[in-house]
Amino acid sequence: MRIKDVSLVLAGSTLLVTLGASPALADGSSLPSPDLAAVRTVHRTALSQGAPGALTRIDEGFVRYHVATGEADTRAHTAMDTGRRFRVGSVSKTFTAVVLLQLAAEGRVDLDAPANRYLPEPLPDDRITVRHLLSHRSGLYDYTNDMFYDTVPGFEAVRNKVFSYQELIDLSTARPPNNEPGAAYSYSNTNFVVLGQLVEHLTGTPIATQYQQRIFAPLRLRNTSYVHPRTTLSGSYARGYLRPDDTALPLVDSTEQTASWAQSAGAVISSTKDLNRFFSALLSGELLPAEQLDAMTTMIPVTADGKQSYGLGLRARKLSCGTTVYGHTGTVQGYYTYAFTTGDGARSMTSLANTSNNGTVNTTLGATLDAAFCGSGPATAKSAVPARGFTEDIAPQVTRR
Repeated sequence: MRIKDVSLVLAGSTLLVTLGASPALADGSSLPSPDLAAVRTVHRTALSQGAPGALTRIDEGFVRYHVATGEADTRAHTAMDTGRRFRVGSVSKTFTAVVLLQLAAEGRVDLDAPANRYLPEPLPDDRITVRHLLSHRSGLYDYTNDMFYDTVPGFEAVRNKVFSYQELIDLSTARPPNNEPGAAYSYSNTNFVVLGQLVEHLTGTPIATQYQQRIFAPLRLRNTSYVHPRTTLSGSYARGYLRPDDTALPLVDSTEQTASWAQSAGAVISSTKDLNRFFSALLSGELLPAEQLDAMTTMIPVTADGKQSYGLGLRARKLSCGTTVYGHTGTVQGYYTYAFTTGDGARSMTSLANTSNNGTVNTTLGATLDAAFCGSGPATAKSAVPARGFTEDIAPQVTRR
């Protein structure tokens, strides 16, 4: 098949549309075309709020849209483009959840059994099940609340440190739980660190091996890797820039780090192409049997308006046009990621801004979802954080200003 690439440069934004013969799609076929002008507006707004660069890729069959704005490297003034790799943060949780659910499909894990059945060292509460961990309902305190209470000093203290799973779990269990197991949704990185330890103990192999054998290799995700505790990214990548709590101070280049504080909760490196491929494959049934995919996509609302829900390592968002998309958000020092797809995997979108600790940018970047899936009209670049501040996947109980 011959595929045609058209590239345009529009006022600092690069737009690339790739066209080819598109097969019939299910949910995606009823959606309007993406509003690329709205995507560019979102990018430019994010840059005005402090992000060095932003990128968005949308995939639908053989049609691909690329929008990139700003810089991937502020020192070299390298232009951003959608082929760059980056740290995906908590999007890693969906990779970990897929591994767990594949093990469940193989009969090696019972989601409703106590997690302690599969762990080398027990959690303090035997009532915590594997399902509780996958759905952020274990009640386990998130150790990152303490580790990154002061954003930049906390990061610099662990930038080159290598933790064991148990060290991180012990930081959590030294603090009182957030709630009783199963009582409430309470986002905690500890849950997916425990799941990483569970996978390694159960399989006798590193989580990196499980990712590679079960997901990266079968889907041919050539730009996706888990290199913990190596600190560098390879190939073409976007550098990450962390905003200090004192916003008058300059951004901190946070690209190189072990990401050992996150591991199976947030240390995957990927690209827009690979994340779109991953979520499309997941929702279209390529990675999990129907029973496990149904469990993963059984959503419970986590916001008062009911527009945001969480399943098993998977988020759902109901957009302004009524479409519900599935995926995950990601925050790691220097990077914000949104990676979502339609319920049939027909249309997928990944957006990145190469900064963090800036709730205004994070809120703004989220508007690429409406632009990508709802088309023209409702998508706007939101420009303000709530008056009471914002929280993130890192230190989710610490309110930033």
